[in-house]
Amino acid sequence: MRHRGGGGSARRAPSMAAVRALWVAARRRPQLGPVGLRAFWGGRRKEEGEVEADRAVPEKEESSEPSLIQPPPLRRSYVPPEDLQSCLEGHVREVFGPSVPDDWQQAPLQENRLKYRLLARLAAELGHAVPNSQLHRMCCAGDVLGFYCTPMKDGTKIDELAAAELPPNLKIIWQQ
Repeated sequence: MRHRGGGGSARRAPSMAAVRALWVAARRRPQLGPVGLRAFWGGRRKEEGEVEADRAVPEKEESSEPSLIQPPPLRRSYVPPEDLQSCLEGHVREVFGPSVPDDWQQAPLQENRLKYRLLARLAAELGHAVPNSQLHRMCCAGDVLGFYCTPMKDGTKIDELAAAELPPNLKIIWQQ
């Protein structure tokens, strides 16, 4: 006589019970069967004519919506003024008040309200704002001074690349 493991019949019981439960649920709710799933995922199947029409290449239609392919935005030129450091120091002392350290370039910009006031005043006066992508780099007044000391040229990055000396296997052609 062979010895069967004690768990042989116990393993089959839950799976049989699960099958039975699913079968009972399917009989009670016929919408859960294949027909119900077909209705859920799109109803009927496409006819042959509809499938052929879907494969055809659609004609280009003129739309009034703007094109998604647009040239990158132009950067406006910026030349730092000669009195930039004194201008920036005055704004820092005005915004921060008496809490400015002796070395004003070390004034921290941790409080967002004060950081906004300072950068908004400088943007209005100098006509050159700190882009959103660089706001996290402005941790102290010295960082702001470094940003505003950097001159900017008109044009885009693509224009700069096209004007640069490129390897012979790389050409940039921008058509508008």
